[in-house]
Parts: sequence; C-alpha cells; structure tokens
Amino acid sequence: MSTILTDRYPTRLLNPAPVMAREDPTVWGTAEEGPLAAEQLDAFDRLGYHTEPSLLTPQDINVLQGEAARLAADPVLRKDERTVIEEESQAVRSVFEVHRISEVFARLTADPRVAGPARQILGSEVYIHQSRVNYKPSFGGGPFYWHSDFETWHAEDGMPAPRAVSVSIALTENYPYNGSLMIIPGSHHTFVPCVGRTPHDHHRTSLRTHSVAVGMPDQDSVSELAHNADGIEQFTGPAGSATFFDSNCMHGSNGNITPYARSNIFIVFNSVDNVLGTPFGAPAPRPAYIASRDFTPVPR
Repeated sequence: MSTILTDRYPTRLLNPAPVMAREDPTVWGTAEEGPLAAEQLDAFDRLGYHTEPSLLTPQDINVLQGEAARLAADPVLRKDERTVIEEESQAVRSVFEVHRISEVFARLTADPRVAGPARQILGSEVYIHQSRVNYKPSFGGGPFYWHSDFETWHAEDGMPAPRAVSVSIALTENYPYNGSLMIIPGSHHTFVPCVGRTPHDHHRTSLRTHSVAVGMPDQDSVSELAHNADGIEQFTGPAGSATFFDSNCMHGSNGNITPYARSNIFIVFNSVDNVLGTPFGAPAPRPAYIASRDFTPVPR
C-alpha cells in the first residue's frame, strides 16, 4: 500500500500561489565518496547541473546509436504504450523504459560513469525512476516547454522530495540550433507551483504535446528565474557528452526544424530513501513504465 506523506511542495492548485524556497539539500554526498571533486559538487549545488564533455567513448556511442535506431524502427514497439509519437510528423518522439526492453541500455544505467555521480550527489543507493530515449528528428522534432521534472514527479508519481538526479547523454551532436537542452542556472533552489487540477490519464496527452497548461509554470515565474540567474545555459556538444542535473531544475528545449536529427538517452536516478508514495496532485499514479515502483538499487 502506498504511504501518504505530508505535502511540502503543494502544486496543481486551483489558484496561483507564490514560488517556494526549496527545503531539501541538493547535494547529499561528499567528495570523499567520488567520483566528483569538491569543487564539482559545490558547482552542482550552486547551479543545479554538472557537465561531462566526453562521458562515453566513440565505441560506446556506436553501440548506443545502433540500439536507439533499432528501437525507433521496431514496428511492434511503435504500437506499444511505451512509445510516444510526434503529433504532426508522426515520427517517434520518445521510447520509455529502455533499461527494461534493451540489454544495451540496461548495462548503461549500471555503468559507474553514469550511476556513480548520481549515488554521490544523492548520498545513497539509487534506483531507476525512469529511462527513455528522446528523439528529435530533423524537420519535425517538437519542443519541450519549460518545466520542473520534480513538479510532475511529485504531483503525478508521488515523489516526496527533489532527491533525484537526471542524466542526459547525447547520442548525436547537440547543436545550438537542433533543440538542445536549456536550463536556468540555480532554478533548482526554487519550487514553482503550477495551476490546474491533473486530469485522469494526463500522461497520454502531456507526453505528446506541451500545449496543455497543467503542469506548466507560469511565464512570470520563469522570467523571474531567468532574470535572477542572468540568463539561460544551453548544453551543446558531441555524441558522448552528458549533463547531470537536479530534478527541480527549470529546463526545456526548442523544436528541431534543422536537417540535423538529435537524440539523447535520458536516465533518472532516484534515492532509495525517496521512494514513491501516493501522488500529491493526481487522481492515480502514472504507469510503471513512466514512473517505476520497483525500488531495487542499481547494481554496482
């Protein structure tokens, strides 16, 4: 049975509410636990992210690119509920739970280069809350509007606190113009409540389009966060580069109208001390392929 906890980050409200200061730490571990040095942990605590220009080797990427292409081309998987299709282009937008349907991606989630920083930042063993490949095909990859992942995971999945870390690994070159990740530095210190009750089965529309207002922050709050940060950070780099970022970072990405496709593997590590309970702002939990309720730690 799911545990009902005190809601320290109320959202999906009927009326607008002021933004809130984050109550929880960002970094729970220490430099002695490695692999990140003290100055890297300090920067993560301050900014909300850490970048690795060459986390994976070209050989690693060749294997992962082939596997991502195989999943996108699988006609059976295309009809599966774990696959999200672009509304306009009908191209594959995302494939969820890739660590369960692919041995290649399962090995990646347990790779010390990937899971190690997450354990250190969160100060505990971790499990996979969510995994997916995001595809932004050329001439048709849609945008992801500004949002905090934690706001969604808290409201719709029952994640108690922002004690989770995501890693986005580039499978293709991420240019400034093909829809690369953008983060507002320091925004993870502020929780932005969203207005609007969560409809039943909201994930069926929210994962396909961001024109739906539920779960989206108001423009004034995003503007204030950006102005306080004195700008927005955009993450570009070659295949194999990676960005680790806090679950409450305000982030998004533009659509891709260029000839250059973009794809990334996205893995969410949650602390085993922060497991999901009853959703705080939704009528029912989202499916397990989006928000896992298997809290088995990632093997070392």
